[in-house]
Amino acid sequence: MEFHPLQWVVSLIQWVLNKLLSPTPPLPKAILGRPRIAVIGAGLTGVSSASHCVGHGFDVTLFEAGDEKSLGGIWSRVNYTSGLQIHSIMYRFHPSVKWSAGYPDRQQIVSQITQLWKRYGLQERTRFNTRVTSARQDTSGRWTINDDPSFGSFDGVLAAVGTCGDPKMPHMPNQEVFEGEMFHSSKLDGKTAAGKKVLIIGGGASAVEALEFVVHTDGASTSVLARSDKWIIPRNAFVDGLLALNIFGQETIFSWIPETLLKRFFYRDLEDLAPDSEGLFTETPMVNSDIFHQIRDHKAEWLRGDIIGFTRNGIRFRQRAKGVPKGGPGREIEVKGDMVIMATGYQRPSLTFLPNEVFQEPYQPPNWYLQVFPPEHMSICCNNCTYVNAIGTVGNYHIGIYTRLLLMFLVDPLARPREYWMKRWIDMTSYLKSHAPTGAFDFFTYSELTYWFIFCIAINPFRWKWAPFVFLGIGDALPKDIVSREDQIRNGLGMKRRHHE
Repeated sequence: MEFHPLQWVVSLIQWVLNKLLSPTPPLPKAILGRPRIAVIGAGLTGVSSASHCVGHGFDVTLFEAGDEKSLGGIWSRVNYTSGLQIHSIMYRFHPSVKWSAGYPDRQQIVSQITQLWKRYGLQERTRFNTRVTSARQDTSGRWTINDDPSFGSFDGVLAAVGTCGDPKMPHMPNQEVFEGEMFHSSKLDGKTAAGKKVLIIGGGASAVEALEFVVHTDGASTSVLARSDKWIIPRNAFVDGLLALNIFGQETIFSWIPETLLKRFFYRDLEDLAPDSEGLFTETPMVNSDIFHQIRDHKAEWLRGDIIGFTRNGIRFRQRAKGVPKGGPGREIEVKGDMVIMATGYQRPSLTFLPNEVFQEPYQPPNWYLQVFPPEHMSICCNNCTYVNAIGTVGNYHIGIYTRLLLMFLVDPLARPREYWMKRWIDMTSYLKSHAPTGAFDFFTYSELTYWFIFCIAINPFRWKWAPFVFLGIGDALPKDIVSREDQIRNGLGMKRRHHE
């Protein structure tokens, strides 16, 4: 086997991170303590969050609407040709994850999720085929799932339903007259584009997935039909990391610098495809380096415009010039093809199982404390399912940090945020980002997220003792011992410990 120094360094880093930061899996049949957490969703985030909980000695029940084949969430449903667009060094959803490639495919990602699920003994704590329809809190602060006492009571609820649910398959004019094949971008397993001219409807991440399928199965050519321009950034961990360093989480007076550099050195002769009206820090960019190669090699084309309707042999399309808004005037053409792939994305999973009060304006998702804690219920954490757009990654260390913040809130009454101050933090962040072209919480970067975490711990001295635990997952015994001593002092002063909220 050929020796790769860089891969050896990455493997060494993964080994060190695993040894230092992975919580110890519980023993088989171990009886874990409270707080007890209801984790909703057995995707990447749900399995990671549950493993952090049990690794630190807290009991969980993992609820999953599908069967065991659904383990892994969206990654269990995408095509076999799908893979990670960002480098795996930015996709460490648990310290024990061990990647063997810089850009792992779907099979390796699902394998890592499954191994994590088994390593932390979550098989006996997972209820498959159990769709959560309600989470209700009683007068003592405990939660009941689906009004079913047989599940037991829970001290906290961690929703991990993600942002990608069922595929969106909109019906378009005259769609039934098309004589070729038509599939959603998530339903391509067992299909082939060999020798075919493929039309991809949509210009987001699903379009990248569809393009990879066409390339993998030797399609003749590809036409991407997109309603709007979208920022595309290189598949390069260094570049992606630099962009995530914008701590303001919005467009600034310096945003023209990375935008100009991308146009000059990445887009180059294809600068016409770069957005003019939308800044880089307003929407999640596509991460892909191959699409420009395909266009330059005349194997693919990117067409901006609006779909008028289908024909027998393709799609009638109104091609717009750069800067013309959606629905504006343009040149009508027929784009011919043998196969249509609907890269129209996914429905967003519902959070309606949560109490109605968490959806009251102006503090409705994503306008929550640290974006995931509704002010009315600090014992709810919606991990990775309230964000809209970001530069960074959804599968990294923040999953564990959010989980440990929830545990800290449940264990330590003095570290627990009050509704009033949670709302003031939301108001403050909204004010600081009042000039952003998006809503304050509609876009963020990983640096801004890190700042949120540091601020949360620094603002309350009673949280300082939890810092190593929250940020690194180490030292949970010491803060819990201090909390016990604080409770003794408070009880000695005649102060009762309030349960949760």
